[in-house]
Amino acid sequence: MRLNYFGKDIGIDLGTANTLIYLAGRGIVVNEPSIAAANNKTGQILAIGNEAKKMLGRTPNHINVVRPLINGVISDFDMTQEVIRSFLKRLKTNPLFFNYRRAVVGVPSNLTEVERKSVEDAVIGAGVSRAYLIEEPLAAAIGARLPIHEPTANMIVDIGGGTTEVAIISMGGTVTSRSLKTAGDKLNDDIIRFVRDEFRLIIGEPTAEELKINIGSATQLEEKLEMNIRGRDLATGLPKEVLVKDFQIRVAIVRSLKTIVEAVREVIEVAPPELTGDILRRGIFLCGGGSLLRGLNELISKDLTIVTTVVDDPLTCVARGTGVVIENFGQYSPILNQPLIPRDIKV
Repeated sequence: MRLNYFGKDIGIDLGTANTLIYLAGRGIVVNEPSIAAANNKTGQILAIGNEAKKMLGRTPNHINVVRPLINGVISDFDMTQEVIRSFLKRLKTNPLFFNYRRAVVGVPSNLTEVERKSVEDAVIGAGVSRAYLIEEPLAAAIGARLPIHEPTANMIVDIGGGTTEVAIISMGGTVTSRSLKTAGDKLNDDIIRFVRDEFRLIIGEPTAEELKINIGSATQLEEKLEMNIRGRDLATGLPKEVLVKDFQIRVAIVRSLKTIVEAVREVIEVAPPELTGDILRRGIFLCGGGSLLRGLNELISKDLTIVTTVVDDPLTCVARGTGVVIENFGQYSPILNQPLIPRDIKV
């Protein structure tokens, strides 16, 4: 009882690309990649987060760098639990005085019951007493300070690393939604494939992500951008450097962007007419790392003739939403999944 009295509440955005943790009363205290590096021979965890990301594509055979979540779903349970546990340990300046009492965790909207339970198990196994789940679009809308409890449409498009979540929210719940696996990681794969086919050059994921961030765009830019990249020549096997231009990246990712736009269109098409009118009046809100792609909001606005805006600080939107929920738990508890309670705790 004394430990629960000093217990801390946290919000977790357990993303495919990054994990963010919101500590009640302090704000976002962890924002690092969801990556872990382990020694295959000894099973020892060598690095987690930023340090592990530096090792991508640069390790010997006995060191494995993994992303324990794929498309928003836990693919390596033990490693996911280690990632969460490691991040939580960093916050415990004095573990004798408090533990983690409750956690609100953002998850994709299309997870099965088994997948949801694995998230709950991982969070509880990492040292949290109770885990509550909230769908990411709902958390993102709360983090963006949208009026989700009012009888009006709040359309949110959360483009993360593994999934894109499209949802229309009204009266504190999701009216219609769709989750697709075309997101930031898929754009990276498109760029890797394009560079291989166009330049006969093999590059890794970090280089593809650099291209996407530095010169990638969804629409034509006034300023011409270009970037030199290095990789392995497919013909000779030797190092090679090429110059990539912004229009080539647009060509590489155009098909995936069309998939996202079509998903947004489909969600609008099945929405009730009154809410569709609200969307036309209020617009569409973008969040997540993928929303930072240059011109993406303009592309959606042009194709759907609906004003589309990027929310403030889109990278932390879901984490801030879980933080709002955990700090106003009584108000938001009806929209949360029932928690999984450890067997040794009686209620």
